[in-house]
Amino acid sequence: MKKILLIEDNKVMRENTTEILELAGYKVVMASNGRIGASMATTAYPDLIICDIMMPELDGYGVLHLLSNDPLTSSIPFIFLTAKAEKSELRKGMELGADDYLTKPFDDKELLKAIDVRLKKAELLNKKFSRNAEGLNEFLEYAGGISDLKILSGKNPPYSKNKKDIIFNEGDIPQYLFFLNKGKVKTFKTHGDGKEFITNIYSDGDFFGHVSLFDNKAYAESCIVLERSEICKIPKDEFLALLYQNRDVAGQFIKMLSNQIEGKEQQLLRLAYDSVRKRMAEALITLESDNIVHITREDLAKLVGTSTESAIRCLSDFKEDLFIEINGREIKILKKSGLESIQ
Repeated sequence: MKKILLIEDNKVMRENTTEILELAGYKVVMASNGRIGASMATTAYPDLIICDIMMPELDGYGVLHLLSNDPLTSSIPFIFLTAKAEKSELRKGMELGADDYLTKPFDDKELLKAIDVRLKKAELLNKKFSRNAEGLNEFLEYAGGISDLKILSGKNPPYSKNKKDIIFNEGDIPQYLFFLNKGKVKTFKTHGDGKEFITNIYSDGDFFGHVSLFDNKAYAESCIVLERSEICKIPKDEFLALLYQNRDVAGQFIKMLSNQIEGKEQQLLRLAYDSVRKRMAEALITLESDNIVHITREDLAKLVGTSTESAIRCLSDFKEDLFIEINGREIKILKKSGLESIQ
C-alpha cells in the first residue's frame, strides 16, 4: 500500500482529501502545518507528498526547499495544493522542483490521476540500472526523456585506455564525468616527498571524477589506468545541465553514487582502526574478479596504507595459510572465507 503525506492546515480540506485517498486504497498520514509536515517526511518516508502552499509557521515553498536539500527526501514526488492560480505562483512552485500543481477546488478524479502519474514516474526513477555502458545509456536516455536533453543519450560510447594511461592529473580542471564500463583505474595523491597514497580504485560500473566536477574545483588527486579499460566521458556542461534542471535525475544519480560514498567512509575507518592484515585481506576481496587479483605489490601497499615490505609479508602469510596462491603478479584467492575471518 502506497503511503501519502498530506500537509494541509485547513481541517475540513485535510479530512475530505484524506477520505478520497483512503477510499482509493492509499495509506494517509496527515500534518496540520508545514513545520510538522517537513519533520514527518523524514520519519514516515512517504511515497508521495501533497502539500498546501499558504500555511502557518512554514509555507509549502519552505517545506519543498527543506526536503529538496535532504538526500533522504529529495526524490519523493511532491504535489502542491493552492487556492491561487496566478502564473507567477505556478512558475515559482515548478522552479523549486514541484512535480505537479493542483488548484483548489479540485475533484477526486483530478487528484487521483495526478497521484497515479507521479507514482508511476517515481517507480521508473527508482529502478536499478545495470552498472555497464548499456545501463548508463539507459539511465541517460530516460533522464533525457524527462528533461528534453536527449543530446546526452547515445553520444558517449566507451573508448579504450591502456595500462598506465593518465586520465587526469592533480590540478587539472574537470571537463568530464567519467564512467568505467570495464577495467580498473586508481586515483591517488602524491606527497611532497614523492610518496603516493591511493585514494580509491574504481572498477566496472563506477563513476569517478565527480567530486571535483560538482565542486567546480581543480582535481585534488590524479587518476591512472591499472589495466586495459573502457571509459565513457560525459561532458561536464551537458551533465550538470541535466542534473540541476531536474530533481528526479539528481535524486537517481545520488542513489547511483551512494555506494561509492559509503565505501569511502568504510575505507577511512579501516585505515584508522583495522590491522594491516585485515586491511590487506579486505583489499584482496574488493579487488578480486573471478577470484583473481591483478595489482602490483606497490599499488596494493599504497591502497592498504602500509609499506611494500609489509604487504609482501602479509601475502606470504596468506599463502602459507592456503588462503591465496601467488603466480608472479597474479594473486588467486583460494579460500575467501579465510580472508574474511582475519582480524
